[in-house]
Amino acid sequence: MKQNIDKEEVEKFDDLAKSWWDPQGDFKSLHQINPLRINFIKERTTLAGKQVLDIGCGGGLLAEVLSDLGAIVTAIDASEKTINVAKAHAKKVGSNVNYIKASLEEFSKIKPKAKFDVITCLEMLEHVPDPLQILKKCSDLLNQDGDLFLSTINRNPRSYLFAIIGAEYLLNLLPKGTHDYSKFIKPSELSKWLNKSNLNTIEVVGLSYNPITDNYWLGKDIAVNYLLHASKV
Repeated sequence: MKQNIDKEEVEKFDDLAKSWWDPQGDFKSLHQINPLRINFIKERTTLAGKQVLDIGCGGGLLAEVLSDLGAIVTAIDASEKTINVAKAHAKKVGSNVNYIKASLEEFSKIKPKAKFDVITCLEMLEHVPDPLQILKKCSDLLNQDGDLFLSTINRNPRSYLFAIIGAEYLLNLLPKGTHDYSKFIKPSELSKWLNKSNLNTIEVVGLSYNPITDNYWLGKDIAVNYLLHASKV
């Protein structure tokens, strides 16, 4: 199977790897929204004792908290530098997350019989050439009645204005060039791909930001960033 990786995307995050655990650095916004992401997940599924796979884990911001909540967490990322940062931080704080440097396709070959109760794939789908392939792999790896949590960016004029012009060029919330507008995904497209992957959309929630108060919150507005909860059909 062809590798579903954009090498330029991997190199982009390689260059930023050292910034992952700096709450005021390049990933400041991820540090700010992480509690919202965690709450979204733990309010919709049980984590204690569950087998969890975090795809595109980055430096481990999500994976470590999921582990702290009692989940048995395997976390993968295609960037070797990023995984090394995640492993170093896990060792520093005594986290039990099992970090593996691998794309999802590579992981499926390394662990062909692996199954998970919960899979998370946050801020990742908009960075790969074929999101549908990722979802199909998620379906294969997910136990029956398992939970899948996704987050990505809608595709419309407003999301271009807010997620690229605003976030990357005006407010400097993210490094310039972090996102490619053509890879943004409409919720309707994502739900269609989930259906093709034997997955069922349960809920879609928007993630909003106020630049004046520097505050993020979850709500009904899915025009820009959104989170999605799905289950195995």
